[in-house]
Amino acid sequence: MSVHSVRTDLALEAHENMEVVSENTHGITVDESYHENTETRITKVLVSTKNGAKALCKPMGTYITLETPNMIEPDENYHREISKELAAQLKEIIPDFEKEQSILVVGLGNREVTADALGPDVIDNLCITRHIVKAYGKAAYNKSRMHLISSLAPGVMAKNGMETAEIIKGVIEQTKPDLMIVIDALAARSIKRLNKTIQITDTGIHPGSGVGNHRDGLTKESLGIPVIAIGIPTVVDAETIVRDALSYMEEGEVDNSFQGKMVNSELHNMYVTSKDIDEVIKRLSFTVSEALNMAFDMC
Repeated sequence: MSVHSVRTDLALEAHENMEVVSENTHGITVDESYHENTETRITKVLVSTKNGAKALCKPMGTYITLETPNMIEPDENYHREISKELAAQLKEIIPDFEKEQSILVVGLGNREVTADALGPDVIDNLCITRHIVKAYGKAAYNKSRMHLISSLAPGVMAKNGMETAEIIKGVIEQTKPDLMIVIDALAARSIKRLNKTIQITDTGIHPGSGVGNHRDGLTKESLGIPVIAIGIPTVVDAETIVRDALSYMEEGEVDNSFQGKMVNSELHNMYVTSKDIDEVIKRLSFTVSEALNMAFDMC
């Protein structure tokens, strides 16, 4: 009977899983910090070599993870603090941030699937400036320095018949942005990180990889411009729930053959989310959009 590895989009979880095999892998450095005012743990994973990328099964680059256990709570003041923290991290990872740039923000996902609607919902709350600045100049915002922000919600192949990468490449060719920021819902390996974790990376993204639905990658190599990805895990593999439940049981209480059947069943094809995901997505999308608005000093 084959054993299926639980999928995850989070570099932090991939590193935790890798440490079981090797605690010291060259080319991977991890730096952790804790911010008491927001109860946020920030972990930066830097993959600097090909060997490190192979060991982690992630592309070379920087991965910043914000773990905020209270992010699911409906506290507007707290969410604003998280937005400020996210904005600060974005300023650090975006290349040439102080330089005035044209930035395309892309919201991946399917609006009709609530757990996958994070990207499009972020776009709905974003302040768009490109058309105003091009028509009236920066004076329209009474500023001497202004990023040109445009946005796109390309939808999914099942509805438009096109690869997301194909649509984005066409937009990039016509509008020629300097940088792309892509937002997407992710899959986690741990229930404790569901809707409570934000990952930022400068490696781009491969849409659908977390749920085994691989699409063409959105990376600097494929698009010709830097790509920053922001993601929040909104689903977990059903197999994760079984593993977590069994881990809490006393050793010997569950027959080994039963445990093997549970873990190796068709559960790896099922993904679950929280029952209040509609409200959660609404709050989280606003938190991310506010961070972008703050980072680029927009509306």
